Amino acid sequence: MAKPVLYSYWRSSCSWRVRIALNLKEIPYDIKAVSLIKGGGEQHCNEYREVNPMEQVPSLVIDGHTFVESLSIMHYLEETRPQRALMPQDCYKRAKVREICEVISSGIQPLQNLIVLIYVGEDKKKEWAQHWIMRGFRAVEKLLSSCAGKYCVGDEITLADCCLVPQVFNARRFHVDLRPFPIILRIDRELENHPAFRAAHPSAQPDCPPEVAK
Repeated sequence: MAKPVLYSYWRSSCSWRVRIALNLKEIPYDIKAVSLIKGGGEQHCNEYREVNPMEQVPSLVIDGHTFVESLSIMHYLEETRPQRALMPQDCYKRAKVREICEVISSGIQPLQNLIVLIYVGEDKKKEWAQHWIMRGFRAVEKLLSSCAGKYCVGDEITLADCCLVPQVFNARRFHVDLRPFPIILRIDRELENHPAFRAAHPSAQPDCPPEVAK
Protein backbone atom coordinates (compact mmCIF):
# COMPACT_ATOMS: atom_id res chain seq x y z
CA MET A 1 0.00 0.00 0.00
CA ALA A 2 1.30 3.47 -0.91
CA LYS A 3 2.68 5.59 1.89
CA PRO A 4 0.28 8.40 2.94
CA VAL A 5 1.08 11.86 1.55
CA LEU A 6 0.46 14.94 3.67
CA TYR A 7 0.14 18.28 1.89
CA SER A 8 1.58 20.58 4.52
CA TYR A 9 3.09 24.00 5.18
CA TRP A 10 5.80 24.12 7.81
CA ARG A 11 4.18 26.85 9.97
CA SER A 12 0.54 25.88 9.44
CA SER A 13 -0.93 24.92 12.81
CA CYS A 14 -3.60 22.80 11.09
CA SER A 15 -0.92 20.83 9.24
CA TRP A 16 1.01 20.58 12.50
CA ARG A 17 -1.94 18.96 14.31
CA VAL A 18 -2.08 16.22 11.71
CA ARG A 19 1.69 15.71 11.76
CA ILE A 20 1.51 15.17 15.52
CA ALA A 21 -1.33 12.65 15.19
CA LEU A 22 0.47 10.72 12.44
CA ASN A 23 3.64 10.65 14.55
CA LEU A 24 1.84 9.55 17.71
CA LYS A 25 0.20 6.71 15.79
CA GLU A 26 3.56 5.86 14.22
CA ILE A 27 2.14 6.07 10.69
CA PRO A 28 4.95 6.66 8.16
CA TYR A 29 4.11 9.42 5.67
CA ASP A 30 5.64 11.66 3.04
CA ILE A 31 5.28 15.43 3.04
CA LYS A 32 4.40 17.39 -0.07
CA ALA A 33 5.13 20.98 0.85
CA VAL A 34 2.66 23.66 -0.20
CA SER A 35 3.99 27.21 0.29
CA LEU A 36 1.26 29.56 1.47
CA ILE A 37 3.30 32.61 0.44
CA LYS A 38 5.38 31.75 -2.64
CA GLY A 39 3.93 33.31 -5.78
CA GLY A 40 0.85 34.47 -3.92
CA GLY A 41 0.35 31.03 -2.39
CA GLU A 42 0.72 27.62 -4.04
CA GLN A 43 -2.55 26.56 -2.40
CA HIS A 44 -4.39 28.69 -4.96
CA CYS A 45 -2.98 26.95 -8.05
CA ASN A 46 -5.27 24.84 -10.23
CA GLU A 47 -3.39 21.64 -9.44
CA TYR A 48 -3.82 21.99 -5.69
CA ARG A 49 -7.44 23.13 -6.00
CA GLU A 50 -8.15 19.67 -7.38
CA VAL A 51 -6.73 18.22 -4.15
CA ASN A 52 -8.44 20.67 -1.79
CA PRO A 53 -11.30 22.86 -3.06
CA MET A 54 -10.87 25.16 -0.03
CA GLU A 55 -7.31 25.93 -1.17
CA GLN A 56 -5.96 25.33 2.33
CA VAL A 57 -3.64 22.90 4.09
CA PRO A 58 -3.56 20.20 5.24
CA SER A 59 -4.78 17.53 2.87
CA LEU A 60 -3.99 13.87 3.42
CA VAL A 61 -3.91 11.18 0.74
CA ILE A 62 -4.32 7.83 2.49
CA ASP A 63 -5.97 4.47 1.78
CA GLY A 64 -6.67 5.58 -1.78
CA HIS A 65 -8.68 8.61 -0.59
CA THR A 66 -8.00 12.32 -0.17
CA PHE A 67 -9.19 14.05 2.99
CA VAL A 68 -9.19 17.74 3.90
CA GLU A 69 -9.72 19.63 7.19
CA SER A 70 -7.47 18.69 10.07
CA LEU A 71 -10.08 17.45 12.54
CA SER A 72 -11.80 15.20 10.01
CA ILE A 73 -8.38 13.81 9.05
CA MET A 74 -7.46 13.10 12.67
CA HIS A 75 -10.80 11.41 13.36
CA TYR A 76 -10.34 9.25 10.26
CA LEU A 77 -6.92 8.20 11.54
CA GLU A 78 -8.41 7.42 14.94
CA GLU A 79 -11.28 5.38 13.51
CA THR A 80 -9.22 3.40 11.00
CA ARG A 81 -6.13 2.97 13.18
CA PRO A 82 -7.44 2.78 16.75
CA GLN A 83 -4.18 1.42 18.12
CA ARG A 84 -2.28 4.09 20.08
CA ALA A 85 -5.64 5.72 20.73
CA LEU A 86 -5.95 9.52 20.78
CA MET A 87 -9.55 9.49 22.01
CA PRO A 88 -10.54 8.20 25.47
CA GLN A 89 -12.98 5.31 25.89
CA ASP A 90 -15.07 7.24 28.42
CA CYS A 91 -17.90 9.18 26.72
CA TYR A 92 -17.53 12.23 28.98
CA LYS A 93 -13.81 12.47 28.29
CA ARG A 94 -14.38 12.00 24.55
CA ALA A 95 -16.81 14.92 24.61
CA LYS A 96 -14.27 17.07 26.46
CA VAL A 97 -11.60 16.26 23.88
CA ARG A 98 -13.97 17.30 21.07
CA GLU A 99 -14.93 20.42 23.01
CA ILE A 100 -11.33 21.65 23.32
CA CYS A 101 -10.55 20.73 19.71
CA GLU A 102 -13.56 22.71 18.51
CA VAL A 103 -12.82 25.80 20.59
CA ILE A 104 -9.31 25.92 19.12
CA SER A 105 -10.09 24.85 15.55
CA SER A 106 -13.31 26.86 15.18
CA GLY A 107 -13.08 29.64 17.77
CA ILE A 108 -9.41 30.68 17.68
CA GLN A 109 -7.33 29.47 14.75
CA PRO A 110 -9.55 30.63 11.85
CA LEU A 111 -9.58 34.19 13.20
CA GLN A 112 -5.78 34.46 13.06
CA ASN A 113 -5.36 32.44 9.86
CA LEU A 114 -3.20 33.91 7.08
CA ILE A 115 -6.11 34.72 4.78
CA VAL A 116 -7.88 36.68 7.57
CA LEU A 117 -4.73 38.56 8.62
CA ILE A 118 -4.11 39.64 5.03
CA TYR A 119 -7.65 41.03 4.92
CA VAL A 120 -7.26 42.80 8.31
CA GLY A 121 -4.06 44.46 7.12
CA GLU A 122 -0.46 44.73 8.27
CA ASP A 123 -1.08 47.57 10.75
CA LYS A 124 -3.83 45.81 12.70
CA LYS A 125 -3.01 42.10 12.34
CA LYS A 126 -1.01 41.72 15.57
CA GLU A 127 -3.65 43.43 17.72
CA TRP A 128 -6.38 41.42 15.97
CA ALA A 129 -4.63 38.08 16.50
CA GLN A 130 -3.84 38.84 20.13
CA HIS A 131 -7.47 39.74 20.87
CA TRP A 132 -8.94 36.52 19.47
CA ILE A 133 -6.24 34.23 20.86
CA MET A 134 -6.64 35.75 24.34
CA ARG A 135 -10.41 35.42 24.14
CA GLY A 136 -10.18 31.79 23.07
CA PHE A 137 -7.49 30.88 25.58
CA ARG A 138 -9.60 32.24 28.42
CA ALA A 139 -12.23 29.66 27.45
CA VAL A 140 -9.70 26.86 26.97
CA GLU A 141 -8.09 27.55 30.36
CA LYS A 142 -11.51 27.41 32.03
CA LEU A 143 -12.36 24.11 30.30
CA LEU A 144 -9.00 22.61 31.23
CA SER A 145 -9.52 23.51 34.87
CA SER A 146 -12.18 20.79 35.09
CA CYS A 147 -10.72 18.07 32.87
CA ALA A 148 -6.93 18.36 32.66
CA GLY A 149 -4.62 15.84 34.26
CA LYS A 150 -1.08 15.54 33.01
CA TYR A 151 -2.46 16.55 29.60
CA CYS A 152 -5.59 18.29 28.31
CA VAL A 153 -8.02 15.53 29.24
CA GLY A 154 -6.72 13.24 31.94
CA ASP A 155 -3.30 11.64 31.87
CA GLU A 156 -3.24 10.33 28.29
CA ILE A 157 -2.37 12.34 25.17
CA THR A 158 -5.44 13.03 23.03
CA LEU A 159 -6.43 14.96 19.92
CA ALA A 160 -6.96 17.96 22.20
CA ASP A 161 -3.21 18.07 22.89
CA CYS A 162 -2.54 17.83 19.15
CA CYS A 163 -4.58 21.02 18.73
CA LEU A 164 -3.33 22.89 21.80
CA VAL A 165 0.43 22.83 21.23
CA PRO A 166 0.40 24.46 17.76
CA GLN A 167 -1.98 27.15 19.03
CA VAL A 168 0.40 28.00 21.88
CA PHE A 169 3.15 28.43 19.26
CA ASN A 170 0.86 30.83 17.36
CA ALA A 171 0.17 32.76 20.54
CA ARG A 172 3.88 33.25 21.13
CA ARG A 173 4.37 34.25 17.50
CA PHE A 174 1.92 37.11 18.05
CA HIS A 175 3.46 37.98 21.44
CA VAL A 176 0.40 37.05 23.48
CA ASP A 177 0.95 37.29 27.25
CA LEU A 178 0.46 33.68 28.34
CA ARG A 179 0.90 34.24 32.08
CA PRO A 180 -2.87 34.20 32.72
CA PHE A 181 -3.01 30.63 31.37
CA PRO A 182 -0.95 28.43 33.73
CA ILE A 183 -2.66 25.14 32.79
CA ILE A 184 -2.11 25.74 29.08
CA LEU A 185 1.54 26.58 29.73
CA ARG A 186 2.06 23.53 31.94
CA ILE A 187 0.65 21.15 29.32
CA ASP A 188 2.70 22.79 26.57
CA ARG A 189 5.88 22.34 28.65
CA GLU A 190 4.94 18.72 29.34
CA LEU A 191 4.73 17.99 25.62
CA GLU A 192 7.48 20.13 24.11
CA ASN A 193 10.12 17.39 24.33
CA HIS A 194 7.86 14.46 23.41
CA PRO A 195 9.42 12.83 20.30
CA ALA A 196 6.19 12.90 18.26
CA PHE A 197 5.69 16.59 19.01
CA ARG A 198 9.32 17.49 18.37
CA ALA A 199 9.31 15.72 15.00
CA ALA A 200 6.14 17.63 14.01
CA HIS A 201 7.54 21.04 15.04
CA PRO A 202 7.76 23.65 12.24
CA SER A 203 11.53 23.90 12.62
CA ALA A 204 11.85 20.18 11.83
CA GLN A 205 9.93 20.34 8.53
CA PRO A 206 11.59 19.96 5.13
CA ASP A 207 10.15 23.26 3.90
CA CYS A 208 11.21 25.26 6.97
CA PRO A 209 13.46 28.16 5.88
CA PRO A 210 17.10 27.53 6.86
CA GLU A 211 17.26 30.73 8.90
CA VAL A 212 14.40 29.46 11.08
CA ALA A 213 15.31 25.79 11.42
CA LYS A 214 17.01 24.79 14.64
